[in-house]
Amino acid sequence: MKISPLIKILFFLVTLLFLIASCEKKKHVYSKNTENTAEIYQWVKKGERLSNTFQDDSAVFCFNKALSLCVPKKDYANQYVYILTQKGYIYNRIEDYYTSESIVSKALPYLKYTSRPRFSQMIYKLIADNYYGMYDYDNALIYHQKALETAISQFRKAQIKCDIAFIYLQQKKYSKAINLLEELAKKKTEDKTDSLNTEYQHAFVLYDLGLCYLRTDKPKEALENLTKSLNINLKANDESFLVGNYHSLYLYYKKYNNPKLKKFYAQKGYFSASKAKSYELNALAELIEAEEGKNLKKYINLYIKLTDSITISKRKAKNQFATKIYDSQKDKEENLQLKKEKAENELQLARQKNRSKILYIVIFVSLFALLFLIIHIRLKVKREKNEIILKSEIRISNKLQEELSKNVYQTFLLAKNNDLENADNKEKFISSLNDIYSKTRNISKENSKISTDEKYLSSLKEMISEYKTRDVNILLNGFDNVSWNTINKNKKIVLFRILQELFLNMKTHNTATLVSISVKSQDKNLDLVYIDNGNGIKSNSRFLKKGLQNIENRIKSVKGQIDIHSLDNSFKVFIKLPM
Repeated sequence: MKISPLIKILFFLVTLLFLIASCEKKKHVYSKNTENTAEIYQWVKKGERLSNTFQDDSAVFCFNKALSLCVPKKDYANQYVYILTQKGYIYNRIEDYYTSESIVSKALPYLKYTSRPRFSQMIYKLIADNYYGMYDYDNALIYHQKALETAISQFRKAQIKCDIAFIYLQQKKYSKAINLLEELAKKKTEDKTDSLNTEYQHAFVLYDLGLCYLRTDKPKEALENLTKSLNINLKANDESFLVGNYHSLYLYYKKYNNPKLKKFYAQKGYFSASKAKSYELNALAELIEAEEGKNLKKYINLYIKLTDSITISKRKAKNQFATKIYDSQKDKEENLQLKKEKAENELQLARQKNRSKILYIVIFVSLFALLFLIIHIRLKVKREKNEIILKSEIRISNKLQEELSKNVYQTFLLAKNNDLENADNKEKFISSLNDIYSKTRNISKENSKISTDEKYLSSLKEMISEYKTRDVNILLNGFDNVSWNTINKNKKIVLFRILQELFLNMKTHNTATLVSISVKSQDKNLDLVYIDNGNGIKSNSRFLKKGLQNIENRIKSVKGQIDIHSLDNSFKVFIKLPM
């Protein structure tokens, strides 16, 4: 049968219209230009401006407004994914990696609907950065690899490869990192939109490569690459990049034992960090480590002051950030809460009648059980108290015998064998008696009752001050910022005795001239760091045999943790007590 040309034309037109309709349908799903687009654009631009000036709370408010307009999300896939990326960047920047991760993960189902491949690369890279911030290097590598697969420009690929190499560096997989970086270092990868980015990226590559060579004991190659990276960033005159360069050269001269240049680059690093308002605390810590002269005390005091300042400012910023975000959602949540409370009240009234009957029975049984428990606990406490008193008496008796018996005997011989009318002999006798009195007084204080009420902090500081002399300087940090009234009294006593034991060791067994104690409460824990510049713990010292065991036993009794580092020129103790 022969098909006429008219039928062919009609068939062609029907097919063409079907294809056009299919395309229009696809366009409707993936890139529909809906009525909210202009308003979304305005909120996003406002949020970007606020984010660029670090007004993060207001920026998040704007991005949330824009997200609320992306309904349905498929029709606004580009906008929805981009806004989640910007929100994720903010939380990543303030080091809230878990929140950033939860925000950005919402974009993953909509990547297939976006019309710009770069969005996928941005999302995967941000997820990788969050995992890196959480020290989950394996997952960070997985998502960096996904970002590399979706990246289009050679410059973006070079950036991601550099990030992957840096993670290999953290994992001590130096050969993998060097293979990647040496290939990148051969030729600069050009950013066609900004020539300055080309230089910065090349400086990053040389910096990472230099660190790899430093870790693999190739001093010549390490210094060559680290110096090239520094020279590039010096031309750019950006202090935020120079901080890293000076830090790497500080590490280089520290490893290869050049105190003069180590100190020089530590000073340069702190100067750049101060100007850039970035990594100041780390740079100052390196300067303290490198400094050996008269400025050491000044830098230590500055470090303590800066630590307090950063802690307070972070706390204030976090509180303000959370408060303003909460306020932006308050009206909507209050309406929902009112409805919820109404339904709960009606249900509560229905249940109240049945509860009243059950309540009387429960109260009677509870009172009987409580009475039995009180009697049992009192008997148990009485037994334990008697055992503790006996152990304490034995311990005090042993300590008196160990520390005083020799002094008493020597004093007795001095009085027996010498003429006490003689001025020198009389002076020795009085001095010996003073030593006995001092040791007896110390033992008494070590076993005296400790005030755990509002006077606890003053008692603790008073005990510490007794160990401060003309030769021993003691620095306290954070004691006034801790809410001591919220801490269990047994844990206060444990902390008091631990510090007492540490100071007794410092006074008796090492030659410390500077002691620093930092205390802070975070995550329902009390963290204490004790550092002195003494000669550490000797293998045959009494503190190693008894004092340290006493400390560890006290820590275990309150389910705490302790970590001790003893070197020839320092003694460090890290303690964590649950609050």
